[in-house]
Amino acid sequence: MKFTEGMWRLREGIRIDWMNNVERLHINNEKVELLLNKFQRHRGDTLNSATVTASVTSPLEGIIGVKLVHWAGQVDNGPHYQLSSSTGHTKIDHEKNVKLDYGSGPLNLTINTAPNELDFVFSAAKGKLTGHSWRSIGYVGDQTTEKSRWDDGIFFERQGYMLAALDLGVGEKLYGLGERFGPFVKNGQSVDIWNEDGGTSSELTYKNIPFYISSKGYGVFVNNPGKVSLELQSERTTRVNISIAGEELEYFVVYGNTPKEIIRRYTALTGRPSLVPSWSYNLWLTTSFTTNYDEQTVTGFLDGFRDRDIPLGVFHFDCFWMKSYQWCDFEFDSEMFPDAGGYLQRLKERDLRISVWINPYVGQASPLFDEGKKNGYFIKRTDGSVWQWDYWQAGMAVVDFTNPAACTWFSNHLKRLMDMGVDSFKTDFAERIPYRNVQYHDGSDPTRMHNYYTLLFNKVVYETMTDRYGKSNSLLFARSTSPGGQIYPVHWGGDCESTYEAMAESLRGGLSLMLSGYIFWASDIGGFEGTPPPALYKRWVQFGLLSSHSRLHGSSSFRVPWIYGEDCSEVLRDCVKRKILLTPYLLAEALTGHDQGTPLMRPMFLEFPDDLNTYPLDTQYMFGSNLLVAPVFTDEGTVTFYVPRTPEDSQGKWISWFDHSKTYEPGQWYTETHGFDTLPILVRPGSVTPINPKLKAPQDDALDGLELLVNGSLTDEVAVQVVDPSKTHEVLKTVKVAVKGDEVVADATGVKVVRVRH
Repeated sequence: MKFTEGMWRLREGIRIDWMNNVERLHINNEKVELLLNKFQRHRGDTLNSATVTASVTSPLEGIIGVKLVHWAGQVDNGPHYQLSSSTGHTKIDHEKNVKLDYGSGPLNLTINTAPNELDFVFSAAKGKLTGHSWRSIGYVGDQTTEKSRWDDGIFFERQGYMLAALDLGVGEKLYGLGERFGPFVKNGQSVDIWNEDGGTSSELTYKNIPFYISSKGYGVFVNNPGKVSLELQSERTTRVNISIAGEELEYFVVYGNTPKEIIRRYTALTGRPSLVPSWSYNLWLTTSFTTNYDEQTVTGFLDGFRDRDIPLGVFHFDCFWMKSYQWCDFEFDSEMFPDAGGYLQRLKERDLRISVWINPYVGQASPLFDEGKKNGYFIKRTDGSVWQWDYWQAGMAVVDFTNPAACTWFSNHLKRLMDMGVDSFKTDFAERIPYRNVQYHDGSDPTRMHNYYTLLFNKVVYETMTDRYGKSNSLLFARSTSPGGQIYPVHWGGDCESTYEAMAESLRGGLSLMLSGYIFWASDIGGFEGTPPPALYKRWVQFGLLSSHSRLHGSSSFRVPWIYGEDCSEVLRDCVKRKILLTPYLLAEALTGHDQGTPLMRPMFLEFPDDLNTYPLDTQYMFGSNLLVAPVFTDEGTVTFYVPRTPEDSQGKWISWFDHSKTYEPGQWYTETHGFDTLPILVRPGSVTPINPKLKAPQDDALDGLELLVNGSLTDEVAVQVVDPSKTHEVLKTVKVAVKGDEVVADATGVKVVRVRH
C-alpha cells in the first residue's frame, strides 16, 4: 500500500509517526527489546506521541527476526504459521548509547542506539545486505476509512498500519513472493499477499508467499497470514516498503552465501518439502472440466493411449464425477457411472492410479449440506447462521477446518473414496474464503484465516492419505497454498489460457514459486481455457513433460493428443518416455529438494549465482542440477537461450541431449529452430546423470538397466544416489563414478557408464 505522494508529501488523510530514536533497550538471554520513539529534543517530546517496541530474535542460525509492535493490547486469536526454532547460536554485544550488535551465525544486525540516530543494518561477510535507514519504521494512521468518525471527538480513530521499509542497493533484484505470473524480477511491482482465484493472466494469484529473495544474498519472510502489502521499489526507489493493517509487523531476514542456502534456511524455518511417490512422475490425464464424459468416454481415451503406446500413470476425474449442484457430496454420479466402484477397479487393472477432484465447499443441494449445518461444520456468519453464497455452487457453504469434528467428517468421506480405489485428490479452490462478518469454530481471526485456510484444507486431505498410504505413496494436486504448504505437495499453476503467452506466464509463475520453498509444480498442458492449436499443444507437451509433474487438462475441451492430430500423439509418446527414463535422476534431485529445499525446476541464477547474465532469465530453467531446458514459444520453433558459465569446469562444454556431437560454449547466447521432435535440452559439463532406458513406468526397478551419462571430464569422484522408487525417501544404492586412466568407471556391477563427451 502506498502512503506517500512523492518524496515530500503524504497522501491526504495519512499521517505517519516515524521512529528516529532508541529510548531504551533490554537484553533478555537471546532476545533484545528496544523502545523506539520519534526525534527527541527534550523530555516533552515523550508526550502525546506513538512508540514502537522492536523485538529482535533469531529462531535459527543465519536468520534474524524483528517484530515491531505499536499497541500490544490487541486480541490475538491466530492463526499463526508453524515455525521451527532453536537456541544457542546468537551473540549480543552492546555499547550503551552507541550501538548494539546482534549476531546469528554468519548474519549480523547492528542497531545505532546513539540519540536520534536510529538505524538498522543487516550485514554478512560481504558487507551490508539491507536495513532500516532514515524514516523507515513507522506507524501509519489513515483517516480516510469508515473507521474514522469526526463526531467521536477526542476519541477519533484512524485505521492503523505498521510500516517497515527495507533498504535496496544499486542493481539489487528481487524474486519470489509465491506463484506470480507477471514479470519474474519483482522490482517496480506492488504486491498484495492475498489469495485469489484470478487465473494466470493478472497480478492476482492462488499461491501468495510473503517471502522474497534478493540477488544481494538474503531473503525476507514476513510472518503474518493476513494481507501483507509490499511496494518493491515501486513507492520508494531505494526500498521495499512492507505494510500490514493493524498494530504489529514481524519479518525475518534469511541469509545465504548462495541462493540455495537462503532457500535451505527458509525451508528449515517454515518446513521442508515432503516427497511424493514415484508413480506421480508419470503422465496424468484428466476428463477436463465441463466436458461431457461417462464410463464409455473414459475407456475410449484409455484404449487410445494403450493402442498408441503412450505411457499413462494416473487418470483424474474432474468436477463432474459428482452431480451438478452437489459439489461436494463425494459420490460418483450414478447416471454416468452406475458401477463406480467396479469401474475404478477395472481402471486399476490397467495399472492406473486414480485421482478425483474435490473442494472445501458444500452446495446447498448436496445431501451433506443439512448434516454440516446441523453439526456446525461450516463457517458461520456472526449471527450464527451458515455463511452461504451462489458464486460457484448454489447456496454453497465452506467447511470450517478449525472444527476438529468437521475435519473428521470430511476425512471420513475421503476414506470411503480411498476404499473404492482413489489414490490421490485434487484439492481445488480454497482461495474464495470470506473474511468479513464471519466467525470460526475456534475463534480465529477471519482476516488472518483468509490465506491460512488453504493450509488447513490441504493438511486434512494430505494427512488422511498418509494415514492410509504412508508418506511414500501420498500426494495432492493443489491449486492454493500459503507459507509451509510445501509440506503438502504437489501444486499446479491454475487456470491458464491456450496461448504461448499463457505458457510463458505459467513458467514465470512456477519459477517464482520454486523460489518460495516449493520443489514440485505442474501446469495444465495445452492450457485450461480454450482449445490449443496443434503446434501449441506439442510445444506445451514438450515443456510439461519437463516439469516435475505432468498433467493433460483443459476446461471445455479434451486434451487427448489424437484430437489434435496423430503427430501430436507421437510427440507426447516421445516426451513421456523421455521423462520416464529420467526417473532415477528426478528421484535423486527430489531427495535433495526434500533435504535442502532446492526445487526440481530451478531459475537459472539459483544454479549459477556467479553468472550475472542468469538473473533476468525467465524463459528457460534448469531441470535439476544437470539439464538446461529452454521451452519453445513459437509455431515455427525459433528459440533463443543463454548457456551459463560453469565455474567448476570453465573449459567444459554443454552438449545437446539429442545430438551429443553438438556442443555449446558457456557464457554464450544461441538462437535455434526446432521441429516438434526436439527442443533445447542441454547437459551440463562435468555432470553425471542417472537414467534408465529400460523403465516402462517410474515405479519400476531402478537398478535394472541403470545408466550413467557422463559429460566431459570429472575432476573428482562423483557419488550418485539411486533412490528406491517404492520408498522415495530412501537410497537403494550409492554408485561412485571416477576417472581411471582414460576411462570413466563405476564401482558397481551392472551399471553402464556412457561417456557422451570426453
